Amino acid sequence: MRLEARLKRDWRFMRGLNRTLKRVKSIAKDSDNLICDDLQAAVEQFRDRPAMTFEGRTVTYGELDAMANRYAHWAKGVNLRRGQTVALFMPNRLEYFAVWYGLSKVGVVTALINNQLSGLPLAHCLNIAGSSHVIVDPETSPVFEQARPLLERTMQQWVLGPAHGDQRDLVQALKSCSQLPPDRSVREDMTAGDTALLIYTSGTTGMPKAARITHVRAQLYMRGFAGATGAKASDRIYVTLPLYHATGGLCALGAALLNGGSVVLKRKFSASHFWGDVAREGCTMFVYIGELCRYLVNHGHDEDETRHKLRLAFGNGLRPDVWPVLKQRFRIPDILEFYGSTEGNVSMFNFDGKEGAIGRAPKWLRGRFNVRLVQYDVEAESVIRGTDGLCIEAGPGQIGECVGKIGGDARSEYAGYQDKAASEKKVLTNVLEKGDAWFATGDLMRADADGYFYFVDRIGDTFRWKGENVSTNEVAERLQVFPGVAQATVYGVAVDGADGRAGMAALVTDGAFDVKAFGEHVAQELPAYAQPLFVRLLPAMDVTGTFKIRKMDLVADGYDPAKIKGALFFHDPKRGYIKLTKSVFDRIAAGLVKV
Repeated sequence: MRLEARLKRDWRFMRGLNRTLKRVKSIAKDSDNLICDDLQAAVEQFRDRPAMTFEGRTVTYGELDAMANRYAHWAKGVNLRRGQTVALFMPNRLEYFAVWYGLSKVGVVTALINNQLSGLPLAHCLNIAGSSHVIVDPETSPVFEQARPLLERTMQQWVLGPAHGDQRDLVQALKSCSQLPPDRSVREDMTAGDTALLIYTSGTTGMPKAARITHVRAQLYMRGFAGATGAKASDRIYVTLPLYHATGGLCALGAALLNGGSVVLKRKFSASHFWGDVAREGCTMFVYIGELCRYLVNHGHDEDETRHKLRLAFGNGLRPDVWPVLKQRFRIPDILEFYGSTEGNVSMFNFDGKEGAIGRAPKWLRGRFNVRLVQYDVEAESVIRGTDGLCIEAGPGQIGECVGKIGGDARSEYAGYQDKAASEKKVLTNVLEKGDAWFATGDLMRADADGYFYFVDRIGDTFRWKGENVSTNEVAERLQVFPGVAQATVYGVAVDGADGRAGMAALVTDGAFDVKAFGEHVAQELPAYAQPLFVRLLPAMDVTGTFKIRKMDLVADGYDPAKIKGALFFHDPKRGYIKLTKSVFDRIAAGLVKV
């Protein structure tokens, strides 16, 4: 890299880093300043400015705060106490943020439940939340009802809409609740180290885990992006990501609402409506996950795709092949890619826009970052240790697991999951020196000599599809309960033109296999992103001497009918599972079939 270009990149990096650190440097775990106090301060400063627009309705900061206050007083009215949890199971809508913001004012924790879940996974998430109340809307209420028999405790259902049977009408209940802020004494003795939210992540194995989001962690998300994006009161941020995820629900909202800007919220992402919305609403930024950007790039020409006021797109998972196309075709001046995990203590930003990099930690600032890469044995699925028992750092260009040193300050703390055992599994000790402790991200990366980090893959069986982590064990368990399936294994396969890996299931059956009924079972038991795109039937599983299924060969076969003997199926979005013939395979390879 020429000296002039290097200096320009370093200047952009330092400008972004300083802007971010300025917003987060005062955050402390033992502070009595909570995330709701940050938001309340923004309300007092920007009370009459537009805060959020959703489906034609716009509310000001003051109106949004009044809405939140009603939820706070509702919680008090039903005798919810500090530290207790309310489950929030809804799609994106105007009230979503107001619910958890309001509950945080009285010290109540909100569990943000993925609204794509149903059946056993939904019940599991509700059970580990430990809540006795759940807030739903007309869309999610029937799904909750179906999962109710699987719950471990009785949950009172509050509906933002018509109530039936033993359901309670939340709209009616809120009418008698005050719009004024609750007395701050109600959260006396609380600190920023207390839990504010539960956000669920698939982790690396098993069912979703509930990550503890403390007030200080929510502040890091929201204040951090308020600084990193350089957002101003004039900015309007387009949010189509689900608010139960930290990227959309904390990072994007913080960038807007802590700076006096506004959020243009959509119920869900639509490639066909994206550019029309962005142009019509005068949006200046949008938040993404990588797959969203690929959908935009693969979508046909839209006359509004360059008639916009966008100055920045920010998010994570943008792949190197999509990056330049996104920026050039849609004329987006800047892209801010970042890396982080819901439950972890590692965060990085690519402030200077190096294409393909997920973040940067230059060696001349090594001491300011808690992130390192350590050598990893993929076959043994463990870090590599030297003769001294310590891990070995990966050098420039070497692939290693990303780890984050656990410390006592806000930026390096590790709050973990609700499940203590699951939390402990993610901690490595004696990594670079005796007695130290590091969070294991489960992500393989490589870094270059300039300190740019590049994502390589997830460790183990979990793969990402449609922006979600998919646990192969969880999916296989649900497939194996289908009549006639004797054995099931699930893995991810690469599909040309798509981010992440698509799910593929290999099944051993003990009789006639009804593929149509199987498809109905899959649709009922699994969220859309976890449903296998491909299915193959095997006479028997090839296993090791310790009875572990040899997935490597299955992954190598992929979904090519020329390589596979036996029945092979593809999940067509309109027809369900159909035979995967050579012509179907060719159409998928040519990008003519939606996946």
